[in-house]
Amino acid sequence: MVTIVGAGLAGCEAAWQLAQRGIHVRLIEQKPLARTHAQTSDSLCELVCSNSMRGASLVNAVGLLKEELRRVGSLILEKADEARVPAGGALAVDRDVFSRKVTDEITNHPHIERVSAIVDRIPEASSSRPVILATGPLTGDALASDLARVIGEEHLAYYDAIAPIISAESIDWTRVFKQSRWGKGADGESSFSATSLGDEAYVNCAFDQEGYAKFVQALVQAEKVEPRAFEDVRYFEGCLPVEVMASRGEMTLAFGPMKPVGLTDPRTGQRPFAVVQLRPEDEAMTAYNLVGFQTRMTYGAQQEVLRMIPGLEEAEFLRFGSVHRNTFVNAPALLDECMQLRNRPHVYLAGQVTGVEGYVESCAGGYICALLLSQRLFGEAIVPPPESTALGGIRTHLMRPQPKYQPSNITWACMPPHPNRRLKKRDRYQALAERALHDLEEWSASAPLVRSGFAIPTTEQSVLVGQNEISARSC
Repeated sequence: MVTIVGAGLAGCEAAWQLAQRGIHVRLIEQKPLARTHAQTSDSLCELVCSNSMRGASLVNAVGLLKEELRRVGSLILEKADEARVPAGGALAVDRDVFSRKVTDEITNHPHIERVSAIVDRIPEASSSRPVILATGPLTGDALASDLARVIGEEHLAYYDAIAPIISAESIDWTRVFKQSRWGKGADGESSFSATSLGDEAYVNCAFDQEGYAKFVQALVQAEKVEPRAFEDVRYFEGCLPVEVMASRGEMTLAFGPMKPVGLTDPRTGQRPFAVVQLRPEDEAMTAYNLVGFQTRMTYGAQQEVLRMIPGLEEAEFLRFGSVHRNTFVNAPALLDECMQLRNRPHVYLAGQVTGVEGYVESCAGGYICALLLSQRLFGEAIVPPPESTALGGIRTHLMRPQPKYQPSNITWACMPPHPNRRLKKRDRYQALAERALHDLEEWSASAPLVRSGFAIPTTEQSVLVGQNEISARSC
């Protein structure tokens, strides 16, 4: 039996992959006994930061990662596709539908035992009863302290910031316009199907130069929620609070989340000086997320400042922005090639606690950890994803020594460069994606246990199904 602590993206993906290979899983989740301050429901796999899984195009590294996960049978990607809502070139989901679909699959799987419990210490682990910690960025204080004790060094912490959500009914639709950048998504990615996803899924709130300058000044001067004295705030550069970006210079936002490029205001026929984009939170488009507007402003300040955005003067906030802690380990120093703690055999880590950043990357971490553990438990050769794939790039990030290890999204820098350096950027990324998918297919056809539901080794190999013992070598 494999014990998994945490039923978020990484934990649910790992549980599903192990169970699909006939391995009994004991999945421990603290809900409904307790929640983190960022959680609002008792469902599994709750998305607390955004409903977007980012770009879908294969010329985007995270788009490639999603496609690879689809091809190897990811539960998370399957349910995300089923819960998809219009978002231009991005994959965004209806959070409630997505969470419910994942919860149903996990709850009804015959090889998964759900347990509600608060885990304060790393469970006992052995070769026949390995443990996966997939507790995410909000690992409880007691468990985090125990993990710090075991690894022999302090784990690192920074803050992720959550963007506000507003009611669609409270938007002044006479002052905004629907349009995606160049008819694409907020990230400039082409959609799979413009008709089905809606090229104009994004709502744009346009600023003139004077209004923009006043708005930036208000962001900088707004009252903020200050960290406690003993907390070391270290923001992830890819998810900075909007007021932190504003403090770096008046034009920072205009070249960041408020950039107007690729947009034309139909009322003026001109490109706005700056824009705030709103992305639908649900398929019915009853609520909108302020894209890139993660914030640590107080609730009162959010109401005052964000209502300066044209069209949001009467905004009804369904969720205010907030900040939350992220806990992760120095993976290159602490984890082996199978994501196992070097100084605590049979204890594996998966997801954001390892220092991957993002929903899709967390899912990938859960898949990779489950696959490598399955190969070990079945006594098969350990064959990780090729380095040229995005899945391999996740492992590269976790294994690449850095002077100061920091969380990271998947990027093309995680994969070997294309030999033809003369290709233009978009052509180079397309070539990298084609190489990755080719190598993925070759790997999945030859490496053991890559796809869930494929031929499972016989009981002659002493596999643990249910409560049976496993005779297997360590990774």
